[in-house]
Amino acid sequence: MAQVTDDMVETFQRDGVVLVKGLWKDWVETIRAGIERNMDEPGPYAAENLKPGEGGRFFDDYCNWTRIPEFREVIEKSDVAEVAARLMRSPTVQVFHDHVLVKEPGTSKPTPWHQDGPYYFVKGSQTISFWSPVDPVTEATLRCVAGSHRWPKEVLPKRWLADTNFYADPEAYMPVPDPDAEGMDIREWAMEPGDAVAFDYQTLHGARGNTAATRRRAFSLRLVGEDARYVERPGRTSPPFPGHDMQPGERLREDWFPYLVRRPA
Repeated sequence: MAQVTDDMVETFQRDGVVLVKGLWKDWVETIRAGIERNMDEPGPYAAENLKPGEGGRFFDDYCNWTRIPEFREVIEKSDVAEVAARLMRSPTVQVFHDHVLVKEPGTSKPTPWHQDGPYYFVKGSQTISFWSPVDPVTEATLRCVAGSHRWPKEVLPKRWLADTNFYADPEAYMPVPDPDAEGMDIREWAMEPGDAVAFDYQTLHGARGNTAATRRRAFSLRLVGEDARYVERPGRTSPPFPGHDMQPGERLREDWFPYLVRRPA
């Protein structure tokens, strides 16, 4: 299993983000194959995140692991669930969803600063995302603001392409900050294929554009722990999972969001 030290667990709990070296180093080719299949056979949520005239290509898609065998294999057979359980300090781990993000060479558009949590219909102190490149990255790596998972108010979610508010009531959220201008504690790492950044759903994060001559393909996996519960949001969530029939306060239904780890609390 990828090494997870006590210090890494403490860092994740305190800062909401930690680097896990080599999490998927034995799965890089499998993930690459899955990303190519995903791009060749995009799902219903696939998006191109560039406006006319913007150079490069910024592709993303999510919720495909049940139909892309490479993603299913990585999720079910790698050590990621045990790593998640340790970092979250949770006796249980459920799948939430997968996410592919590809910035082709010459894509100068950044990934805007955002928290994932406000887009989702799940909330809790035990949540975790893994962002893992399958290409070496330096400038286009993930950037996370340490401690932002403990902010008292969520950051306003916005649509990436249109730059409009995701929900109708922006007053319920804090404005999107500018971490560079405001001198926030930004964590970022040069990463090798198979390394992963683990971060809480409430951790503010973004990424620069890919001005390199090489691709930047990244695979993300979102998991939840024991205290995660379904919550109502003031509009359609992303992902929406239509027809889920869950009620506020319920655990995510395990036939749609299966357990990877399930131990007594």
